[in-house]
Amino acid sequence: MAISPRHVQQLTHEVGTEMAAARDAQAEARRHRVLEPRVPTTPDVVVVEVDGGRLRTRASGCGPGVHGAEGKEVKVACPATLTAVAGEVDPCPEPPPSFVEPRRIRRLVARMKGAAGEAKAQENTDESAGDMRVSPATPAGEPWSPRRVVRTCVASLSDSHAFGPMMAAEARSRNFYAAGRRAFVADGATYDWTIHRGYFPDFEPIVDLLHVVCYLFTAAHAVGTADGRWPRYARWLESVWRGRVTEVVGELTALREELGRPPPGEELAASDPRRVVSEAVTYLGHNAGRMDYPRYRREGLPTTSSLVESLVGEFNARVKGRSKFWNRPAGAEAILQVRAALLSEDGRLERFFANRPGRPHRRHAA
Repeated sequence: MAISPRHVQQLTHEVGTEMAAARDAQAEARRHRVLEPRVPTTPDVVVVEVDGGRLRTRASGCGPGVHGAEGKEVKVACPATLTAVAGEVDPCPEPPPSFVEPRRIRRLVARMKGAAGEAKAQENTDESAGDMRVSPATPAGEPWSPRRVVRTCVASLSDSHAFGPMMAAEARSRNFYAAGRRAFVADGATYDWTIHRGYFPDFEPIVDLLHVVCYLFTAAHAVGTADGRWPRYARWLESVWRGRVTEVVGELTALREELGRPPPGEELAASDPRRVVSEAVTYLGHNAGRMDYPRYRREGLPTTSSLVESLVGEFNARVKGRSKFWNRPAGAEAILQVRAALLSEDGRLERFFANRPGRPHRRHAA
C-alpha cells in the first residue's frame, strides 16, 4: 500500500511530539528526584558534550509557502560512554603532526570560523552536507585517546534554562553521575558553562582544544611579519599543549597593550589586530582553568568536542537545506526528537515503537 509523503510527515510529527513529551516527563522526574537509572551497570568513563547548530523555520498556520522565515539555534548534547585509558605519564607530550601542518590548520580555522558565522550569514548547505567543523585529528584515530562506546543524543530549540534539565535527565538515566571519571566538554559559550555549573558541577570542565587552536592561529596571524606568524602560533600551541596557558595569556596581554586599546565606543573590524588579540586574551583568560590538557590526557579524558560536533553534522544532514523550513515551533521540535532517537546508539527508537500503543483498524462495510 502506497503512503503519501504528507502522511509520513504527519506520522513523524505525531511520533516526534510524543517523544518530546516523554523527554520532558523524564526531566520533570529528575527534578522531583524520582528518576532512576535505566542502565544497570555503572560506566567507567563518561563525557557530556554540548554544542549548537542552526535550522530554518517558518510560521505555522499561514497557508502554503514560507511565511515569517527565521533561523533558530538547535542545542545538541552528546552524552557518551568512553573506553577506559589512563596512565601515570602524558601519552602524547608533543602536539601531533596534524596540529602543526600549516595547510591543514588554515583549512580548519576557515571552516570553524565559517560555522561560527552561520547565524549571521544564514548560509545553508545542501541536504547531504555534513558538519563544517572538521577536526585536524580525529580522537578515535589516536591510540592514546579514549574511544566512544555508546552515545545518545539530546536536541531541542529550547533555551539553556530548559535544555540543562533535559541533559541532566539523560545523564541520570544512563547512570553517568556514578561513573568513576566524568568530563564535560564544550566551547567557550557562556550558557555551556552555566549548564555545567548547574547540572554537572562534579564533571571535569574541559574547553574544546580546537577552538583554542583557532584563537591562537588568528591572533598569531594578526600581528608581526609573515615570516614570524607561523613560528609564533607553533610556539603558543606547544605551550598550551603542555599546560603552560598562563605564559600564552601573558604574552597576548602584552601584545594587546602594545597594539593599544580602541577608543571607547569605537567598533573595530573583525580583522583588526586589536580586536583579534583582545578576543584571544579574553577567551584564553576566561577558560584557563579548563585547559589542563596534559592532565586530561593522562586521565584518559577527551580534549576536543569532536563527538558532538560530528553529531551536529548528522543532524544537519537531515534538518538543513536550501528548501527546508520547519514549522515553528512544533514541527521543528518534533523532527529533532525523531532524529535524536535515530542517532542514539541504545536502541531507543526501536524500544519506543515496541512500547507505543497500537491503534486497532476497523474494517469498513462495503
